[in-house]
Amino acid sequence: MTKITWKSIIPSCYKTKSKVEEEEVSKHCSFQRLCLSDVSITSSPKDIEDLSTSFVGSKLYTFTLEELKEATHNFSWSNMLGEGGFGPVYKGFVDDNLKRGLKAQSVAVKRLDLEGLQGHREWLAEIIFLGQLRHSHLVKLIGYCCEEKNRLLVYEYMPRGSLENQLFRRYSSSMPWSTRMKIALGAAKGLAFLHEADKPVIYRDFKTSNILLDSDYTAKLSDFGLAKDGPEGEETHVTTTRIMGTKGYAAPEYVMAGHLSTKSDVYSYGVVLLELLTGKRVVDRSRPSRERSLVEWGRPMLRDQRKLHHVMDPRLEGQFPMKGAVKVAALTHKCLSHNPNPRPSMRDVVKTLESLQDFDDVFIAPFVYVAVSEKK
Repeated sequence: MTKITWKSIIPSCYKTKSKVEEEEVSKHCSFQRLCLSDVSITSSPKDIEDLSTSFVGSKLYTFTLEELKEATHNFSWSNMLGEGGFGPVYKGFVDDNLKRGLKAQSVAVKRLDLEGLQGHREWLAEIIFLGQLRHSHLVKLIGYCCEEKNRLLVYEYMPRGSLENQLFRRYSSSMPWSTRMKIALGAAKGLAFLHEADKPVIYRDFKTSNILLDSDYTAKLSDFGLAKDGPEGEETHVTTTRIMGTKGYAAPEYVMAGHLSTKSDVYSYGVVLLELLTGKRVVDRSRPSRERSLVEWGRPMLRDQRKLHHVMDPRLEGQFPMKGAVKVAALTHKCLSHNPNPRPSMRDVVKTLESLQDFDDVFIAPFVYVAVSEKK
């Protein structure tokens, strides 16, 4: 496969000798996003560096392994934030002393687990997608490291971690309705941006653990290792024989036939909305058998207002607007359609949720706490 670089695609836009000149390029160049399929999966570190410095308006930093060891205190256990399919994630700190021109900031450093399920392809996908796509609801990629077998990625640090950790924490106060709706809207805007790009992107791994939160609960999508370029022209979907993702979130047409489209992401989004409504995980074997699959249990009740109270998270203690909850439940039901065609676009999802942001948290029913006396 012939290596394609930015220079070969838009040679007239490649010269960027100064910051001013680079800004002019961004303004006047007919920008064409580089797709993952344009780049050889076996690209060398030098090839990747050539590409990353060519991404218009979003230069990525290349770090050495020693620099990232310094930033994370040698990948200290005390700095570990968590671990996903790609590998462990560590909190670190970078500044101008580590890399010239780098703003002093906390970062999250993700290190590939060489014995894990993901590898060079997923690492490369993160660079290709997040190196070019910038949006307020996508996590910012700052740079990367590629030394021998080591593959690392450096992101902006998100203080509140993932939606999964915030929503399902046992020993903390429940997330208020207004915060849940703010997160739902932010995540929807991130997906809508991907779907409406000049070359649509299918996220493919939308779930609570991949929605990160800043200090103000602004949602940002992370982990683009499984993302794919969407269909072009008159094609309605792309077909893949390798089913990737997380059980419970994947759309039926993807699981059964390998058909991927932006509507597949909409289904996954509906699953997360249902988790926000119920406060329950999508799959939980500790629940009674008929409730283990959240979608199978919850979806039939979403259109019946009389049954909606069975679905709503009891930890909300009734503090949510009933009209707003009914609308969100109806939206969730549409997103979870077994057939992809009736599912709304993410732009329509954004419009619906924007109209619900002004609802205040109110009691829909009195909450009474009954103290249980201990038997002596």
